[in-house]
Amino acid sequence: MPNAPTETEVLSWFDTLSNWGRWGSDDQLGTMNHISPAARTAAAGLVRDGTTVSCAWDIDTVPRVDHIAGPAQRFMLATGEPALPPGVRGGGAMEYIGLAYHGYTVTHIDGLSHVFWDGHMYNGRPAAQVTAWAGALSQPITALSAGVVTRGVLLDVATDGGGDWLEPGTGVYPEQLEAAEARQGVKVGAGDVVLLRTGYGRLVRERGHYNVRADGRAGWHPAWLPWLHERGVAAIAGDTACGCMPNPGYPSIHDPVHAIGIVAMGLWLIDNCDLEALAVECADRNRYEFLFMLSPLRVVGGTGSPVNPLAVF
Repeated sequence: MPNAPTETEVLSWFDTLSNWGRWGSDDQLGTMNHISPAARTAAAGLVRDGTTVSCAWDIDTVPRVDHIAGPAQRFMLATGEPALPPGVRGGGAMEYIGLAYHGYTVTHIDGLSHVFWDGHMYNGRPAAQVTAWAGALSQPITALSAGVVTRGVLLDVATDGGGDWLEPGTGVYPEQLEAAEARQGVKVGAGDVVLLRTGYGRLVRERGHYNVRADGRAGWHPAWLPWLHERGVAAIAGDTACGCMPNPGYPSIHDPVHAIGIVAMGLWLIDNCDLEALAVECADRNRYEFLFMLSPLRVVGGTGSPVNPLAVF
């Protein structure tokens, strides 16, 4: 196992990996600035036969142990019940849906207003600019209203431990990412979205859903943060809520992946993807790069959005 950075070193990354001011004092895109028109054009060239794979879980209303704020709630405003009165031929259905998408179950993207450190969010904006009445007045999810179109790269490390998935609590280090690159014949570059498969989707399908907050999750170890900064990655995604849990030895910072990634780097995180179908498609083709697309909801003041990331081959 590679050596983990010390807590002092990790805390220093708030400064050494900071992108504050790099793209201007008013920047709201953070690492999405790495995606150039040329990168989008090159990504479009990866499409060969038009096969599309979703990387999201279904959103349902069934209570589960891994919900931290309850399941999505559906309130039907109109249904097909009861039978229509005589002479009425038309009808329809409509509903209200409410959900807390931050957490461990809904596939979502974190906005740059989602996490604070020392009273600030990305690019030095005060945390107080996320308000009860208007949501995020700075760094809202609407900054990403044009969506994400770029190259996606799947790094499949699920079997690194010799099983079908990485056990909860396992952190993935840069050395494992580079080994996956070599094994899969792909190299992460500027403007890429990197999707990390730990096998969580297979784990819960075989073992069942569990209390993530109590039992942990596999995911990115904070040690990879300088690696992604150097590579110019636009966003990361995981089949868990990205960072490994429980905290890998840094008591003064609850979730280094979210705190340093979002606040210091302006790095976009896509949590709770379902990467099982994508892994099969990549393995069958022996190709781990593809056109990646994602469109957040344009929620004014939103700190993130449920999403349905797509890989196109």
